Amino acid sequence: MNTSKGSCRLGLDSPRQRSVQVDGRLCLQLDEGLGQCHSELLRLEQGLALGRLHYHPVRSVIEETCGPHDGHVMVVTIGLQGKSGFIGKDGSNLAFEAGHTTITAFRATPGERRYQGNETTSQLRVVIDQPTLCKYVGEARALQVLGSGRLHRLDFRRSSQAAQAHAAALVRYLQPGLLDPANRLDLHIHTLSLLSEQFNLLAPLQSQGSALSTQDIERLERARNLLCEQLHTPLTVEYLATSVGMNEHKLKEGFRQLFDSTPAKMLLDLRMRKAMTLLESGQQVAQAAWQVGYKYPNNFTVAFTRYFGRTPKSIFGKKR
Repeated sequence: MNTSKGSCRLGLDSPRQRSVQVDGRLCLQLDEGLGQCHSELLRLEQGLALGRLHYHPVRSVIEETCGPHDGHVMVVTIGLQGKSGFIGKDGSNLAFEAGHTTITAFRATPGERRYQGNETTSQLRVVIDQPTLCKYVGEARALQVLGSGRLHRLDFRRSSQAAQAHAAALVRYLQPGLLDPANRLDLHIHTLSLLSEQFNLLAPLQSQGSALSTQDIERLERARNLLCEQLHTPLTVEYLATSVGMNEHKLKEGFRQLFDSTPAKMLLDLRMRKAMTLLESGQQVAQAAWQVGYKYPNNFTVAFTRYFGRTPKSIFGKKR
């Protein structure tokens, strides 16, 4: 544990008091000198767990983690009080905030959790692994949402009234003395109901004849326009979804329905067509590469050649 005047860094090997309660909860407590900082995790069934975190450190805490959950998981985090952040070693960045729901999917991801000193952070988490999610929603829908296994923020939005109600009930049942066998069924039902609501917002079941709403179409067209206008900048699905007010799954599904494409494929198509126009107008390869978002001309050359079956220089050379 490294302590400076303003903050404290906890390494993976820093001491934490670990205990298992009679009701099966796994509890972790930081050194009491840091303040009241503890978390607990209760397994409801194989592959499904409910967690609660309550931190009130006397100074800012940076806590290293390598990912506390086994396998490929989806985590729904309900912010109850305060806020915290996570910065992954891969450059990923997550925010957790009171009144908001953060949904992530990942395998073990090393990084740092960050908590402000003299502020209370309280959060409720539902953790479900890939096999269990497949069991409840089907393999196709589960894998579509979980993705490749890299840390992925699926959604960040204001918590719905239903989510807040389920969270309040779960927090109540997790109070000392209330977690007895008589409440286990209610605990399980509230957990699955919360999970179901969040998952269905990410990947709604659609009938064969389902149509996009007018608002959806307007948002998708705005996303397409952003692609057209910002070919020179690094664009991600997360950025597009946030910019137009959609979750990432709905954005990708909407692109498939409306444009018969994906955001990534459309971006590539737009960039390559723009590059062809620039090269045909006499611009050099490096200039064209930069204008369509490629920092390195070699990477652009590879992408262009793969797309058109001929090199950029073969196009530029015709105009010399």
